[in-house]
Formats: sequence, C-alpha cells, structure tokens
Amino acid sequence: MKRVLMNKNISIALGIIVLVASSFLVGCERNTEAEGPSLNDLYGDFTVLQDFEANQETVDFSSQESMHFKARFSTITSWRITISSDNSDAIKIIEGRSNILDEETASWDGTTTLFPTFGIGSCTAELWTEADSSIQTTKVTVSGLRTPSGVVVADFENGINPDWTVFAQSGANMTFTIGNTEVVPQGDNYFDMGGAVDWDYLIGLVDFPGTSVGPNGFELPSNPDNIYFNVALYRPEGITNGIVLFRFSEDENGDGTFTEANEDQYAVELTDLEEGWQIVSVKYSDLVALENGQPTTPKGNNQHNPDKLNMVSCLFLANPATGYSQTLMDYMIFTTDGPLKL
Repeated sequence: MKRVLMNKNISIALGIIVLVASSFLVGCERNTEAEGPSLNDLYGDFTVLQDFEANQETVDFSSQESMHFKARFSTITSWRITISSDNSDAIKIIEGRSNILDEETASWDGTTTLFPTFGIGSCTAELWTEADSSIQTTKVTVSGLRTPSGVVVADFENGINPDWTVFAQSGANMTFTIGNTEVVPQGDNYFDMGGAVDWDYLIGLVDFPGTSVGPNGFELPSNPDNIYFNVALYRPEGITNGIVLFRFSEDENGDGTFTEANEDQYAVELTDLEEGWQIVSVKYSDLVALENGQPTTPKGNNQHNPDKLNMVSCLFLANPATGYSQTLMDYMIFTTDGPLKL
C-alpha cells in the first residue's frame, strides 16, 4: 500500500514538473517576438515605397485646420521637410527619423520657423532624406491665415494707438515710431525703438494701458501659472548694447490706477538678444520685482495677479557710454496654456 501511494505522489510531482516546464516554454516562445524596428528597417536597402505628397491641396489655417504630408520608405532614415512660401521668405521646417510620414510625424498647423508668418497663397514643400540625399517636392495652397488665440496688447498694424503713451529722449537719431522696412514677423508693421542718449540709460518708453485693449482692460484669467507674455523682438546686426525692460503694473485695490507706493509691479529685463527676429515668452508667475535691474520685494500683496493687471510698459535702455542702440518690437500678446507659436 505504501508503494502505491509513493508511486502516485511521484506521478503527481512529475505532472507538476511537466506543466511548469510547458508553461516556461510557452512563456519563452512569447518573449521571442521582435520588439522595435527590424534589421531590415534599420539596415536594408533604401527605396521609396510611396512618393512625397500633401494629404490635401488647400488648407485654411484660419479655421484651426491643419494638414500633413505623406511618404513611405523601405528603411528608417532621417528626413527634413522645408515648406517655403512662394510669395515671401516664410519658412517652416519639420524634421524627424522614421520610415513613414503621416499625420503623427509630419503635420503642419500654419506655424512658422523662420519669419515672416505665412500669408495666403501657394507654398512649395521639399522633402530631403538622409539615406540617399534625394529631394522630392509637392505643392500646398494656404487659403486662410492662422490667428493665434490670446489677448493682443499691440500688433502696430494701425499705427500708434492714441491711448498709448510714447516718450523718447531728445537724443541723436531717435525713432520710436512705426516701421515696415525690415522683414516683419506678423502683419506689415513693427515698432522701431532706437537712438543715442549720452546722459541716461533710458532711450525711450511706451505705456500700454489695459484700456487700450478693451473697456474692461486686459481681462486676463487669475492663474499666473497659466498666463504667458509674448513679444517678437529684433536685434539688428552689430548692435549688442540694447536693454529691453517690460513692466507689469497691477491695480490691486481696483481703483483703476496703479499706485507705485503700495501695489505690485513685476518685470522682465532682456539683454543679449539673438540677432534677427525672435519670440520671447515669459510665464506670468516667473516675473519678478526689479529695482535698478536687481530683484526686490514687491510693494503690494506680493502675489502675481494677472487679472488685476493695469498696464504693460516697455522701456528701451542702453549704457550711455556705448552709443547708439536699436531694437524692433512686434506682436505683443498674452496667451494661455502655453507660449505663443507664430
């Protein structure tokens, strides 16, 4: 009887071992499935399986529409799409590394990489692939212009708003006026700040009160972590001494004015700008109180309150010993949920 029981136990044990071994082998088989690209995708012969084309001939960016480009290759390669306006110097560059171009990898929402912004009209899209240095082209027509959402403080398209306060020193070669002779990032006009002042850092300034935007002011949301101040600035070649200072004055007691003695004023000081046009974006909660260029304690409630913003001021400065300075300014706008994309 004992021998029978032992044999049964042995049989049961062997069965368990076989079952476990089978499960292990099945698991191993499942793990042998390839993960990631195949060797052919990486090292096979490169050929074009689908020619480069746009998914649509015309796109209306004014209605938040977007479009994308399509192509397929036999292997993974680095690629670059350059979209150029046929009517201006606007350029958009899209880059990636894959064996397929589709809505996920090669979409265009009307934004610009190199200013100016795109206008209405035809564009030429050029695809370059690293694998064989080939170039393919296709056409797409823009029928509606992209308009960023946000609170526009100034775009300078209608000249100088009479509600703004513009002050310029009586120095040499002073401008502080509307210009349109350079490439413009948005629209046709910009604001030209320039001059030489040998007795003061301040060359000139512009105040943009909330009432110049609308009867109820800027009407910004209250969350400072969700608000971005954006402006396009241009540093001319060879001019490196300019200082652009933006001030944000809050009306904390709601009396319609900013009182310097007991209300918050925040700022951002910009130096060493890159040559040419660039977009500067600053989160409202990252603004600091400044005095003579140094951080200081705000004089009000010491809280960032964009919903109480009363005025935005732009001061253009330079060390008086360094001579003439100039910076161009365009398209000042507050955006929510992220920085401006022109």
